[in-house]
Amino acid sequence: MTAMLAARDVHAFYGKSHILHGVSLEVNKGEIVTVLGRNGAGKTTTLRSLVGLTPPRTGSVTILGRDTTRSSPYQIARLGVGYVPEGRRIFGNLTVLENLLVPAERPGPWNLERVFKLFPRLAERKSQLGRQLSGGEQEMLAIARPLLLNPALMLLDEPSQGLAPLIVQEVMGVVRSMREEGLSVLLVEQNVPLSLGVADRAYILDDGKVVYAGTCAALAEDRDLVQRLAGATAQH
Repeated sequence: MTAMLAARDVHAFYGKSHILHGVSLEVNKGEIVTVLGRNGAGKTTTLRSLVGLTPPRTGSVTILGRDTTRSSPYQIARLGVGYVPEGRRIFGNLTVLENLLVPAERPGPWNLERVFKLFPRLAERKSQLGRQLSGGEQEMLAIARPLLLNPALMLLDEPSQGLAPLIVQEVMGVVRSMREEGLSVLLVEQNVPLSLGVADRAYILDDGKVVYAGTCAALAEDRDLVQRLAGATAQH
């Protein structure tokens, strides 16, 4: 398999606080991989390290065949990496359309027309300000925006957070659509049943260390491990 992303023995710090302790993971072409764990386990820091926002102190990151360990977030995005941060971070004072036009489009299949086809609700609300959207619509906008960069790899941090169950299913349907379109996806989630239902493989983080790496099918059967380390059951 072709590795789209590979992190090896990544150690990351906030100041003197040692947050990630030798995290290794990879995402292969056309794969959805989920990173699970309780609050404070290091999930968001892992994503931030991968996209250059909290650069690794030691270890290495390779994205799309290039060593990006010391690359800036801008350089990593230009390689073809879309990043949807926790909390959405859309521009509340801009319209939906203006939000979508913020990133400079890269050549490829994703354009405004295609994004609006995937997110018809955004097409209906394209003249509304970002702050006027519901939480689910804001999450859709946050996902739609990096798609216009025509990424090969998407990193999503807690896309289901704070959303109603029906909207969560809609958002996860979009994640599945990305894989069908040939994208590789790294999904950070606290919602274990949701993640196991959409992803191919899973990593569990606990206190900044990888304590499980394997298929979602195998993890779903190990209910004790899921309860102990992810703080949830594998059953709906």
